[in-house]
Amino acid sequence: MSIVKKRLSPEESRSAALEAARHILIEMGPAAVTLKAVAARIDRTHANLLHHFGSAAGLQKALAAYQAETVCATIGRKMAESGPGERNVREIVDLAFDAFNEGGAGALATWMAATGNDDALDPIVDAIHRLIDGMAPDAHEKRLMHEDTLALVLMALGDAQLGGPMAEALDLPRDTSRVLATELITGRIAKFWAEHGGKPQG
Repeated sequence: MSIVKKRLSPEESRSAALEAARHILIEMGPAAVTLKAVAARIDRTHANLLHHFGSAAGLQKALAAYQAETVCATIGRKMAESGPGERNVREIVDLAFDAFNEGGAGALATWMAATGNDDALDPIVDAIHRLIDGMAPDAHEKRLMHEDTLALVLMALGDAQLGGPMAEALDLPRDTSRVLATELITGRIAKFWAEHGGKPQG
C-alpha cells in the first residue's frame, strides 16, 4: 500500500524544515545542518528545501533567525509579566544562555562566521532590536537595554564556546558566567533608575 505524502503549505513546509534543522543542530552540531539532512528528516526533496532557502547558508541563516525569534518571544513574555523595576534578571539571563548553549545558537553563529557567512549574527540582532524597541518607550531606557543586550549576548556566546573549560580551569562553578551577567545587568539597572528618579511602578 502506498503512503501519500501529506501536502503542506509553503509556511508549514518551511516551519517543519526549520524545526528539523533545530533538532539536527542540537543533536549533531552546525556542520550537520544541510539541505540534504533536513530534507531527509522531514521526507521532502532537496529541491523543495532549495526553493525555500536557496542554499545551506540560507538555511543556516533562517535557522538563526528562527531560534532568535523563538527566544525573544519567550523573553518578551517574561518581561511583560512585570514592570521594568521588578523583572527577574536571572531568568532572562538563563533564557539567553540556554539558547546559545543547549539550543545551539552559539555553535551555529560561530560556524556560520567561520564558513564565510559574515552576517551570521544579523538575525539574532534584528530579533533583539524588535524586542527592545517594543519594550522600551523611553530613549534612555532603550539605550540601557541595548547596552545590556550587547553584554548579555557576548557573554552568552562566549560561555557557549569556552564557559565549561574556563570555569573548570579556574575551579569555578559552571554557572559563574550567568551569575556575573545577572550581577552586571542588575547593577546597571539599579544605577539607571537611581539616576532617573527611582524604579518605575508597575
